[in-house]
Amino acid sequence: MTVRVSRAELSRIGAVVLGCAALLLGPSPSCALDSVQLSTRGANSDLTDSLRAASLVVQAERDGLTDAQSLFAAARADYGRLLGALYAAGHYSGVIQISIDGREAADIAPLDAPQTIRDIRITVDPGPQFRFSKARMKPYARGTKLPPEYGDTKPAYSTAIEDAAVAGVEGWRNIGHAKARVSGQKIVADHRAAAVDSEILLDPGPRARFGQMHVSGQQRTRLDRIEKIAGFPTGEVFDPEELERVATRLRRTGVFRSVALSEAETLRSGDVLDVDVVLAEEALRRFGFGIEASTSDGLNLSGYWLHRNLLGGAERLRVDAAIERIGAQDTDLGYNLGIRIDRPGTPITDATAFAEARARRTEVVDLTVDSIELSFGLTRVLSDRLSAEAGLSYIHASARDAGGRTEFDLLALPVSVTWDSRDNPTDAQKGYYLDAEITPFLGFGDTGSGARFASDARAYRSFGADGRFVLAGRFQLGTIVGPSLVDTPPDFLFYSGGGGTVRGQPYQSLGVPVARTATITVQSGGLSFAALSGELRADITETIGAVAFYDAGFVSDEALFAGNSGWHSGAGIGVRYNTGIGPIRLDVGLPVGGNTGDGVQLYIGIGQAF
Repeated sequence: MTVRVSRAELSRIGAVVLGCAALLLGPSPSCALDSVQLSTRGANSDLTDSLRAASLVVQAERDGLTDAQSLFAAARADYGRLLGALYAAGHYSGVIQISIDGREAADIAPLDAPQTIRDIRITVDPGPQFRFSKARMKPYARGTKLPPEYGDTKPAYSTAIEDAAVAGVEGWRNIGHAKARVSGQKIVADHRAAAVDSEILLDPGPRARFGQMHVSGQQRTRLDRIEKIAGFPTGEVFDPEELERVATRLRRTGVFRSVALSEAETLRSGDVLDVDVVLAEEALRRFGFGIEASTSDGLNLSGYWLHRNLLGGAERLRVDAAIERIGAQDTDLGYNLGIRIDRPGTPITDATAFAEARARRTEVVDLTVDSIELSFGLTRVLSDRLSAEAGLSYIHASARDAGGRTEFDLLALPVSVTWDSRDNPTDAQKGYYLDAEITPFLGFGDTGSGARFASDARAYRSFGADGRFVLAGRFQLGTIVGPSLVDTPPDFLFYSGGGGTVRGQPYQSLGVPVARTATITVQSGGLSFAALSGELRADITETIGAVAFYDAGFVSDEALFAGNSGWHSGAGIGVRYNTGIGPIRLDVGLPVGGNTGDGVQLYIGIGQAF
């Protein structure tokens, strides 16, 4: 028997199936299902795959389900599911037959469901693919971007009609009509011509303005601070992107585990739209730790403690500590201790004020530097991808080498801009990253004055089946203008070598020689620096990946890459283990060029190298 199923009949079938499930209280005997066959007449492989994916009977066979009542319900439901798959592919005159042990499933009364089922056969004749003779929408908001599939002479996919309706409503919402809706549709299928005439009717409603933001769910965060951070645009013309920005600002604080915004069902008098914001707060405190190791750098241990809401205004307090170069070659232990507090929504909505104090010891080749830094400043989110930061810092550093001790004191004004379009910061598959910084500084006493420029650019591109391969590239550049090499604060100088620059070369092994006395020459950082890194990443399994890399670095003793200089390079391979929150990294590198090489270098860490 051939069954043609309309949408109304599908609704009735669904109701009957649900009622049947509720009435059948007793267990039914099970029997092995011998065979399930799904055949299509004249369908291409894509349509056949879509039909198989839509079929609950096929899924039940794959899952080993043999319960007769469940199989019967699946077969009855498949009429609607298969019809939906046909409509989605533009086939509107399809014929669906589903037989259970030789009986058409649609002819079996729900209360007469079989107790055993051995054979289910599904036959689908999709018929011709229909095309749009006319694809229209009215009224049409300026700037609306309709899906390209919704157009005259295009295949008449039902999904294209649905997507066009959504796009039409969004088009009106984007220009302030918050309650735009689909008011009707005229869809006529001409079976003789295999054509669909479609017209979507929209009701834009009035142009609305934002009313009040009603906040609930907060327990420890003050309402006035929530309002300042959110920056809800009361009185402005409705814009759905503004609502998303409000939610993003609140999430960005880290104070809230979830942020849910919902628009009022109706507009208030004056076409005003109120919005409900429901918050759930995160735990107040958090801690974490990290570990990295390499043959030349030794073992680095780090940890932090975080308070998310120190004074009830979403203030974030972070205390971090690190011990570096444990077991490193020919160097002493280093340390890095810091405390920082950030206050979002200060002084304006999209800005965050911060204050920080830090003390550290850095061991760099022939130089040991102890420094203290006090700083405060502002970070500003300019867009979803662009942010900026400016601060004022006082730095005191004491540098000790074989030639003696030198003191440095300075005021610095670091300003940086960051552009980040990566899809995943810890394991990027595509996108770009650029960080550019300029730091003018004023030295006191024997400390020089000038400016430091530094940039870090990265690019990622995936290719192959399912993005299995990724090409990743990195270019770092820096220079200092103004002071001489010996008058420049040592923390500002540039080195090359190690996990952050050139793998395969010892940590910060490339610098420049400086004569401290007539008989003592020490290795110092340079005034200019450049580094290139390239990686080919490949997924071997869902959790295991492999990497091949090549890095090169350059350091010179004068500004703008002039003066005495040197290059070195390294290459190697690595493996990655994907943990879900970022890959665990193991790289093995060898020196390729330059005279700073010191055998095999091993690097272990969390996250990609860049």
